[in-house]
Amino acid sequence: MAVKAKYQEVLNLGEQLNIKNGDVSENNGVLHVKGTAATQYEKNLLWDKIKLAGGENPSDIVADIKVEDTSVYHRHTVKSGETLGKIAKQYYNNPAKYQVIFKANSDILKNPDIIHPDQELIIPNL
Repeated sequence: MAVKAKYQEVLNLGEQLNIKNGDVSENNGVLHVKGTAATQYEKNLLWDKIKLAGGENPSDIVADIKVEDTSVYHRHTVKSGETLGKIAKQYYNNPAKYQVIFKANSDILKNPDIIHPDQELIIPNL
């Protein structure tokens, strides 16, 4: 079970993200992980964690992670102190992409400088 211990942080993240239909098994020193992430962003978080533990092309883990909602990159609940620029940096690594988020949420946002805690914003696929 050494390989499972190596990827324990991946499994913990899967639990935190409430990955659906999750299944983990180990066979001949290879960890097999499968499940369904809510969004592509959550799937990417899992892959980033896998690469952190196992390197860019790990050979001791096989992950089959599906995405439940492919219509958006993610759905984000605004926290106090956030701006569209900070949110864009988090998801796209580029604060200037705040306009993409603003346009995708024009039904609830009238000004890109005014967002409120607990608003749920669509983070669109680029």
